[in-house]
Amino acid sequence: MSQIVLVTGASSDLGAATANALADSGHTAYAGISPAVARPAGRLPEPSGHGPRPITLDVADQRSVSTAVGDILAEAGRIDAVVHAVGPVPRGPIESFTPYQLAQIYDAHVLSTQRVNRCVLPRMRERQEGLLVWVVPANHEAKGAPYLALHSEAVTMIDHLAASYARELTEFGVETTIVVPGFLVPETGPRVRTVHPDDAETVQAYEDRYPGLAHRVDSKLAEHAVTGAEVALAAQAIAAVVGSPKGTRPLRIAPGRPSIASGQDVM
Repeated sequence: MSQIVLVTGASSDLGAATANALADSGHTAYAGISPAVARPAGRLPEPSGHGPRPITLDVADQRSVSTAVGDILAEAGRIDAVVHAVGPVPRGPIESFTPYQLAQIYDAHVLSTQRVNRCVLPRMRERQEGLLVWVVPANHEAKGAPYLALHSEAVTMIDHLAASYARELTEFGVETTIVVPGFLVPETGPRVRTVHPDDAETVQAYEDRYPGLAHRVDSKLAEHAVTGAEVALAAQAIAAVVGSPKGTRPLRIAPGRPSIASGQDVM
C-alpha cells in the first residue's frame, strides 16, 4: 500500500536518497528542505508525478513545521510515516562550546523531532496508524573519542527518546523503527557536517596542551566518510520498513545486518 511519508532532512545525501527510494517504491515522499539550504543539486529529481515532492521545512522553527505538516495534510489527507533527520556532528572540547551552541545542538537532534512529532502524532493516534522512523548514527567511533563527546551524547539521547516513544505509542497503534546505519553523518565524501566551538580562546588553550589533536580528529572523521553505496543501502532499508505491513516492522534495524530486534516494545 502506498504511504504518505515526510522526510524531514532531505537536504542531506541520506535524506535525499531516502526520499528517492520511497518515491521509487511507489510512496508519496515529501522531501523537507530547509530554506537556509539550497535545493540539493543532483540529489532530488525535479518534482513530477512519481518523484519526491520538495517542501519547505525548517525543523528549528515551529511555524515552519506546522505550515509544512498542514500543507501535506491539506494535499494528501494524512501522513503515514515520518523519517527524522540526522543532526550535525559537534567537534571540539566540550568547554569551548557556548551554552547557546549547546542549545542549538540539542535542538538539531532532539527539539526538532519533538516539533514534528507533536504536529503529526495527534492524527496518527486518532487513526491508530502511523510510523516514526528515527535514523540514529552509529556512535561507536565517537564514544570515548576526544572532541566528539557531544556527538556521542546527542546520539545516545535521540536513541533513548526514540525507544521511549516506541513504548508509549504502542497502545495507539503507532509504530517505531530505529535505523542504525554504520556511519556517523548522512553525507558522502570527505565533507562532514561539523559544528565547531565559538569560544576560540578556550579552543586554543586545548590546542596548546594537545597540539594537532583537532586536526587528527577531523582526519579520523574524513576516514570514516560514508560511501554512496552505504547511503543507498540505508535509504533502501528505510523504504522497505515503510512499505512493510503493520505489525511486522522491527524496532531496530542495522542496514546490511540482521534486525537487532523484532516487533515493537510494549509498556
